[in-house]
Amino acid sequence: MGAEEKKIPNDLDRIGIDRNAPVGVFDSGIGGLTVAREIMRQTPEERIVYFGDTARVPYGSKSQDTIVRYSRQIIRFLRTKGVKAIVIACNTASAYALEIVAKESDIPIIGVVNAGARAAVSATRNGKIGVIGTEATVRSGVYTKVMQEMRPDIEVTGKACPLFVPLVEEGLWHDSVTDEMASRYLTPLKGRYIDTLVMGCTHYPLLRSTLRRLLGDEVTLVNPAYETAIELKELLKAHGLNRNPEDPLEGEKYQFYVSDLAEKFTDFATSILPDEVKETQKINIEEY
Repeated sequence: MGAEEKKIPNDLDRIGIDRNAPVGVFDSGIGGLTVAREIMRQTPEERIVYFGDTARVPYGSKSQDTIVRYSRQIIRFLRTKGVKAIVIACNTASAYALEIVAKESDIPIIGVVNAGARAAVSATRNGKIGVIGTEATVRSGVYTKVMQEMRPDIEVTGKACPLFVPLVEEGLWHDSVTDEMASRYLTPLKGRYIDTLVMGCTHYPLLRSTLRRLLGDEVTLVNPAYETAIELKELLKAHGLNRNPEDPLEGEKYQFYVSDLAEKFTDFATSILPDEVKETQKINIEEY
């Protein structure tokens, strides 16, 4: 098996998964909303239950044991909502927990790494790919492993960009401070002559215009959030789990839960999602 594999049960009908059930999406905080946004765009008929672990963010500086424990708790919570599939919309959790929790699950669980890696390998012309992400994601080497399994001659250069997350969460998407930090982070990558860059953290697509300006049009930017939404769409269709858009909706189409700071989350979510987020519920994730 590769470093990241999706878990797909052999007989979904046998275990009684409801095709009209929602898709669960979780992240260490608000960054995974970029994944939720792409899922909304690519599969507008699907219902979504989103959980952001805002009380325990960031995951990027935590151990694998801790990230696995957090992921198991969140999956148990999402299962109480009757989800039919789960997307780990966090690069760090995808790198450290997906392979473990997928084996424990009887519903499909996918992460964001595999889809992003596949898109980068397809896009590169010179075989030199850059990956930016949290310290944990870059340290894990998961993107390098997955991409080199696909194409052994690929040369991958990883660069941790720890300040991008707080800058995004403070809304400083177009700010001189962000420009300065981006320039510092990207200079070593430009020196490696990369022609493709994987935005290996769900916050980073919100800095796309800054990254594009600094790297130029000759570097292809890969957004794993978009690629993951496409993968989810194909997975649901292949297994007859895609929701029938003609069936009536029961309850809210999109539900949002966090472990802390619900009001702040609601404001941020409304700023980047297609529709206004009316309510975010705070839960005690440690109970799961």
